Amino acid sequence: MDFKAIKQAADNHAPQMYRFLRDLIAIPGESCGEKKVIERIAREMKALEFDEIKVDGLGNVLGFMGFGERVIAFDAHIDTVGVGELANWRFDPYKGYETEQEIGGRGASDQLGGIVSACYGARIMRELDLIPENCRVLVTGTVQEEDCDGLCWQYIIEKDGIRPEFVVITEPTDGKINRGQRGRMEIRVEVTGVSCHGSAPERGDNAIYKMAEIILEVRELNERLACDPFLGKGTLAVSQSFYNSPSRCAVADMSAISIDRRLTWGETWQQALEEIAGLPAVKKHEARVTMYRYDSPAYTGLVYPSDCYFPAWVLPEDHPALKAAVTAHSGLFGQPLVDKWIFSTNAVSIMGRYGIPCLGFGPGFEAQAHAPNEMTEKAHLPRCAALYAAIPMLYIRPSQP
Repeated sequence: MDFKAIKQAADNHAPQMYRFLRDLIAIPGESCGEKKVIERIAREMKALEFDEIKVDGLGNVLGFMGFGERVIAFDAHIDTVGVGELANWRFDPYKGYETEQEIGGRGASDQLGGIVSACYGARIMRELDLIPENCRVLVTGTVQEEDCDGLCWQYIIEKDGIRPEFVVITEPTDGKINRGQRGRMEIRVEVTGVSCHGSAPERGDNAIYKMAEIILEVRELNERLACDPFLGKGTLAVSQSFYNSPSRCAVADMSAISIDRRLTWGETWQQALEEIAGLPAVKKHEARVTMYRYDSPAYTGLVYPSDCYFPAWVLPEDHPALKAAVTAHSGLFGQPLVDKWIFSTNAVSIMGRYGIPCLGFGPGFEAQAHAPNEMTEKAHLPRCAALYAAIPMLYIRPSQP
């Protein structure tokens, strides 16, 4: 494999990659509103001469290079979170900016750069004859990840009927190759009370006071959760609080919280619910503990509901796909650091639910995700495209680097 030629091809495409990323940043594309972003990606795939391009029922764009039976996939979710408080931004999040070293704007790191590098990585494979015989390379621009990570791939696997041999997740990795992440789930805890006039609170039963006891025990439970040597500790955090009350001068008759539960290796959703349900204050106040269910319609109008459970996953260090990625990185840029993500990705479904091997390498910085003044290093784009271009052949023919 001519690593020098791959790097040169990626560098040759770098100006087009910068332009493409700037175009995508300029199109607002929050979860369930990604249609125009998908259309722009499909146009770029057509210009790059993908062999097949389609948009499925959920709204994911699927681009194929090659015609073989074996499928190797590169996934990029293309929805973004909102911009939050505009006063925290130094620049327009959709106009963004570009310097010699950086591109800024909402989605620059999380994770519009991933689809840019994946599209051009596939193009480099075509140019340098790096698509293995009997293989198809699939690049997916997936939707609704920020709302419900992995839902898009549940649809691709179950409804589109596509099951790759392995998937490269193009979320930002700070230059590392990642082989795992903690899972997560979303939990609701609800208690009821009896309202009354606030001038005589003893006549009612204040649901907020009950929830206050529960919250203290939830916070303490976080310190007792399991820890895995590689993925780290399971955690939980109260992320939202709700109430119901007839007025500001009345006792609340309902109080609820949302819990963001991060699951380390070996933890299950059943276990996580049981830990909350077993807390003394939860039992005392007969609180209801449930897992959220996601059922927001995609931009296509389709509702594809799913429990809000996203399993942890770890790719073994000796897996052939990981070895191919490490060999590619070593040949192109030197020995890589192999690590894990702190946040969650679509691999919670691909590998966590379905057992399809995943690894991660993507442009951008994990700490930039969901932050104001989001940016990415321009050099990451051709760097990732080059590594993507090298992986399939090294996976199929590992003895011929």
